[in-house]
Amino acid sequence: MMLQLNPSMPVKTPQGVAMAIGWIDYGPEHDLIWIVIDDNTRECWCVGNRDIRFGSNETYGRKIPKDK
Repeated sequence: MMLQLNPSMPVKTPQGVAMAIGWIDYGPEHDLIWIVIDDNTRECWCVGNRDIRFGSNETYGRKIPKDK
């Protein structure tokens, strides 16, 4: 199953900061695959769920840990 994110969401990936525009779910025995656009290079990448991190969001009380 594919899902287009509307609105897209800013995320952190191993390549850097990107905008997540969608994800692919291959089923219960697979990780989600995030479709992201790299902020610096404008390249489109597919990134595994274990490599995606969301940034801080004070509105929702999500803060960056002090050790990061």
